Amino acid sequence: MRVLIVLPTYNEADNIGWLIGSLLDINAEFNILVVDDSSPDHTAERARQADREGQVNVLERPGKMGLGSAQRRGMAEGVNKGYDRVVVMDADGSHAAQSVSRLISATKEADVAIGSRYVAGGKIENWAWHRRLLSRGANTMARLVLGRNIHDWTSSFRCYRTSILKEIPLDNFRSDGYAFAEEMLFECVFRGFKTVEVPIVFVERRAGRSKIDRKEFFAAVWRLFAMGAKRLKSRFKGISV
Repeated sequence: MRVLIVLPTYNEADNIGWLIGSLLDINAEFNILVVDDSSPDHTAERARQADREGQVNVLERPGKMGLGSAQRRGMAEGVNKGYDRVVVMDADGSHAAQSVSRLISATKEADVAIGSRYVAGGKIENWAWHRRLLSRGANTMARLVLGRNIHDWTSSFRCYRTSILKEIPLDNFRSDGYAFAEEMLFECVFRGFKTVEVPIVFVERRAGRSKIDRKEFFAAVWRLFAMGAKRLKSRFKGISV
């Protein structure tokens, strides 16, 4: 099985080398694509330095284009280069490299494996209470609007079969930021692809600061209700979502 791990980055120079090393220690045959949005802290250079035997490729984009668009670019690369699986994960150390193999294994039976904080065995560590409350609230809202069959709609730690990515028009998505996580998963559910949630331990980033701002938050809320309207419309047409 050929696996491509996609790491979107912006100012993650203090984390990227450590993460790449951790992933290659687990499986030296992983291929890693770093999609960097012209980080001024030289993240791209650090990523190249962490390469060992040509497993790491770095794609530098001309500006800050967003997490969602970086993930889409990585997915398209996985499809075009003939990979069997595409894993997307955060580059700040909050997603454990040790969990990647479990997500990949889960796609032997499922089309999409979600690294979930909100199923039995999953948890969040070292977060302040207000961040836990915000995250829990966002997922509760997503479950009410999009469906209770998924517990962690906002997780950006996932493994996809490339066979389903070929069927999804990646260029048609409207979300370039964090809202893409929900929009992509909703599209998978809407098309009837099989999903499974794998419990993970989500920890505070190793270094640096979060890139989520107020604009991203309101964009995610807007897209959430737009997807909810699509779900409601499909039910009127007799489509089960």
